[in-house]
Amino acid sequence: MNTLSNSVFEAFNTGSLRLPAASRAFTEIPWSRHPSFAGVELKHIVTAGDTGGQFSYHLVRIAPDKCIGMHTHENQLETHEVIAGSGICMNGDVSIPYETGCISIMPAGVPHEVHAGDTGLLLFAKFIPALC
Repeated sequence: MNTLSNSVFEAFNTGSLRLPAASRAFTEIPWSRHPSFAGVELKHIVTAGDTGGQFSYHLVRIAPDKCIGMHTHENQLETHEVIAGSGICMNGDVSIPYETGCISIMPAGVPHEVHAGDTGLLLFAKFIPALC
């Protein structure tokens, strides 16, 4: 993966949430394994509790040649910002190449899946309303 892209991802990984009333270091938030997809890790950096359920932000690491299998969020619009790596997103019936700098939008109710390439994939995922 591109070193500059990795440094951008690492800046979010070690960054912070800064609100008028409080702040929280992202280093205090653990990475967790995705409950359904092997090789996928999540860091929930802005949660429903932070936003009153309006939106949530998540860092996503997908190991080389692993995937987030086909699934649907019935109530959330989801966006992906590709920070590093490459892969393919099936967004409904359309195959979208994922590469650094790509932004993809999955409307609520649209089935989608993401396959990482041989170098893995680093994403910034956002949900409206919040996923968790």
